[in-house]
Amino acid sequence: MRVVAVVVTYNRLSLLQRLLGRLQELPQVAEVLVVDNASTDGTGDWLESAGVRHRTLPENTGGAGGFATGLGWAMDEGADLAWLMDDDGIPEPDCLATLLARADLDFWGPAVLAEQDPSRLCFPIRLPGGTTVVHRMADVEAAAVDGLIRDVVIPFNGVLVTRELVERIGLPRAEFFIWGDDVEYLWRAQRAGARIGTVVAARFLHPATDDLGTPMMLGRTTYNHSPSDLKHYCMARNNPVNLREYRGWPHVLMFLVKTVWFYLFTRPQPRRVPMSLRAMYDGLRGDFTRHRRYLGG
Repeated sequence: MRVVAVVVTYNRLSLLQRLLGRLQELPQVAEVLVVDNASTDGTGDWLESAGVRHRTLPENTGGAGGFATGLGWAMDEGADLAWLMDDDGIPEPDCLATLLARADLDFWGPAVLAEQDPSRLCFPIRLPGGTTVVHRMADVEAAAVDGLIRDVVIPFNGVLVTRELVERIGLPRAEFFIWGDDVEYLWRAQRAGARIGTVVAARFLHPATDDLGTPMMLGRTTYNHSPSDLKHYCMARNNPVNLREYRGWPHVLMFLVKTVWFYLFTRPQPRRVPMSLRAMYDGLRGDFTRHRRYLGG
């Protein structure tokens, strides 16, 4: 199986260099392809001088655009498996070998752990078959069956995807820019009947950021808050699009209620309410351009 690693980068040259150093140590990786999202920190020049295969895009297309470009490029390069990751994560040395030991999956990845504290997850996950959301690696290990959490994966953080699945479901939605593109790709794969899972023995480290899974409504649910206006706008725009397509309008309305509640009562930021409503309106009517006003902010 020809494994092609796809890395999307933007203005994090030192972290990119760390990651590429790790990837070059792995004999299972046939090729490393870097998509540079129009970085302004010298990334393009360094990639050129280091002889790393890369494509520097004319403008920043976000993670969604970067992975759409990179995954399509990997398929053109004859990849049987594409291994997808951002520039700020790093796989443990045996991560890929552990993943490749599972030949019974179409879309699968490692446990994504907080680099600052590898005993906890970088991104909380909802265990299949219920409403339980876990934050600790110990809870994931306890819930695993045959070393796997089925139907759960954190896309674009050290995940493998087969050529056959890409040919069936296509590429990520580039217009999403950031936030929600990974969920959409996962839900699309699930709808297509893909075999999906998290291999708990495979570990991938990633900086823990934002207040993901902030409790609200007396702990009955959580909300993915971000202090970044850009991230919040894209989340509020893209989530309703995904919910309408894959879960139905009642879930869109629940998301709207949660958003208003969160920014009025849980973490009061009243200005976030009209921003959120504008973002939802933009997404549901198919306008994926307005995030540009938040770039650089």
